[in-house]
Amino acid sequence: MRPAGDSRLALLKAAADLTSMTRSPTLSELASRACVGREAAKITVANMRRAGLLVVVRQRKVDYRNKPVAEYAPKEGVAIPESTVAEWRAVFASWVG
Repeated sequence: MRPAGDSRLALLKAAADLTSMTRSPTLSELASRACVGREAAKITVANMRRAGLLVVVRQRKVDYRNKPVAEYAPKEGVAIPESTVAEWRAVFASWVG
């Protein structure tokens, strides 16, 4: 099995960061937070749902669409790899300095 790609890890981390008891991120919010293109996020989130990493927790009415949009959260028990997050922080820190 192939290892998870950067987009998948970034979207999973974004879902974990943005999920609270009362609100979870939409596809657009996930893409924005993870710095992933909208079309790539759409495909990756669909694959993550199929793989059981993300679940739809509720629907939310938004201004930019007539129909309610799905709110996503990591499935309970899915581990977010922190080592990858630490590696990305080190890379971004090296770019700044």
